[in-house]
Amino acid sequence: MSESRVAVVLKSLKSLEDDLDSLNSKAADIKQSLSIKAQSEIDAMFKKTQKIATDEVEKIINESRAKADEESQKIIKEGQTKLADIQQKIDANFNDAVSHVVSTILKV
Repeated sequence: MSESRVAVVLKSLKSLEDDLDSLNSKAADIKQSLSIKAQSEIDAMFKKTQKIATDEVEKIINESRAKADEESQKIIKEGQTKLADIQQKIDANFNDAVSHVVSTILKV
């Protein structure tokens, strides 16, 4: 009878060992599944972060471009104003300059 109890205990221990092996296998599967899911989430977050950064850079570039365009228009307007002023001075003094050149040439 004692051997029968030993056999029952051994059978129970074998069953317990099989259950532990099964649990270890399931835990490894769950660990792998979580690892895959974590990597997937990391990739998704990386793409979101990259999109946010790209959008921010595009915004900065567009703002800088608009500011540069505004500044260039201002410079062009100032240049046109100065050119018109110079042209007006040339027109105003053209006859005097021609007279001066003619008198200088005729004195020779």
